[in-house]
Amino acid sequence: MLFNSPQFIFGFLPVSLIGFFLLGQFGWYRLAILWLGFVSLVFYGFDNPALQLPLILASITFNFTVGRYLATAKSRNLLIAGVAGNLLLLGFFKYAGLLASTFNAITGLAVPDPHIPLPIGISFYTFTQIAFLVDVYRREAREYEFAKYGLFVTFFPHLIAGPILHHKETVPQFDHPKVFRPQPDRIALGTGWLAIGMFKKVMLADSVAPFADAVFGAAQKGAAIDFADAWIGTLCYTLQIYFDFSGYSDMAIGLALLFGITFPLNFNSPYKAQSLIEFWRCWHMTLSRFLRDYLYVPLGGNRRGALRRYINLFITMVLGGLWHGASWNFAIWGALHGAGLALNHLWRGIAARTGLGIPAGFGWLLTFGVVAFAWVPFRADTLAASTTIWQAMLGLGEPAAALGGNPLLPVIWIVGLGAIALFAPNTQQIMSHPWIDERARISWTPRPVWAIALGCLFGIAVAGTFGRETVFLYFRF
Repeated sequence: MLFNSPQFIFGFLPVSLIGFFLLGQFGWYRLAILWLGFVSLVFYGFDNPALQLPLILASITFNFTVGRYLATAKSRNLLIAGVAGNLLLLGFFKYAGLLASTFNAITGLAVPDPHIPLPIGISFYTFTQIAFLVDVYRREAREYEFAKYGLFVTFFPHLIAGPILHHKETVPQFDHPKVFRPQPDRIALGTGWLAIGMFKKVMLADSVAPFADAVFGAAQKGAAIDFADAWIGTLCYTLQIYFDFSGYSDMAIGLALLFGITFPLNFNSPYKAQSLIEFWRCWHMTLSRFLRDYLYVPLGGNRRGALRRYINLFITMVLGGLWHGASWNFAIWGALHGAGLALNHLWRGIAARTGLGIPAGFGWLLTFGVVAFAWVPFRADTLAASTTIWQAMLGLGEPAAALGGNPLLPVIWIVGLGAIALFAPNTQQIMSHPWIDERARISWTPRPVWAIALGCLFGIAVAGTFGRETVFLYFRF
């Protein structure tokens, strides 16, 4: 079930809200939690219940049990076993095919591909629960009752594609009775976030997607790509993935607010970044936080010298790339960012010692160019397709017409969406409120003009969902 589908907007969401607040109105808080957990499982199992529901319930039961024991006995071996159990589950369903094909390529054998179906959202709920186990071990989170823990994992706004939540910042919110009763201000704020996020996805990301698909599809089929089409296709995808995933994150934040729950921010205008370090502080912020706290720091972080710091950054980003999907293309994407981050830190050290600097405009251009260049293997299905597009981007391609020889329309979209990404305020600036961002200096308040504006955005986006439902890009990760 998709956030941008009529059955979700007009069916699932109203029923979920009415049931939750009706139970809360009578003071039946435990039943309200159970209800929200139940509808979240319905949401998750809508696609393939026979595969996905037993799997996520087994994962929840396993991690809750390990967490209970970790809460009473701080056992490093138990933590390792818990994390290993999660990684084995993720590895079996996500990477068995990749391992089989890689083994065959190295050995020349023909081990059959197991063709294991990939459960939706398994990467996100696995990382969420690994963070929970580590936090319990560190005494930064405590064990709650099973119903609350199950809701923490399955709460439908974040279940499929994040943001990656921390147990300690989410579950305690359900201890407040006011959460179980309608809060008009939060509902208004949440509706605004939902409207903006849906508009981003349906009217912006989905509109530019066909141009990226045409170029990458042609490269996948072995067709020649010329310089202009390569850059147009890459820039279209660069903007598509931003508006698609930031749109999803906005919708997740808005949906959670309807239930009185606050989620962390996940995007902060990353394409305005002046360096790759800054980019990763603003792009998929909850994943960056997870990679830093649960991978980079345990590897040693920057505590063992500059060389080890660069190695740790590289390893972290390669593994972060592989987390996105069972393809070496994702590892290449991660390696490019890992190498870029290491070089960025190296240059900062040199600049600090010598007083050298890079003009802001050049820093932005270099950062955006690296990010766009790295998106190629992230989008392409094979290394051969990535190589074809990269060669064309460097002027080594052959004359072709992947876009039919008429680049005007995609160029207009690139200019328009680029202007929004670079110069327009982002969602948290438009809908500024301390509930979402503690640093917010002003609080958005509902007014008639906002009701009209956001109502129009929402209406246009809803109208756009009829007849062309499209999945979010991060659903396949």
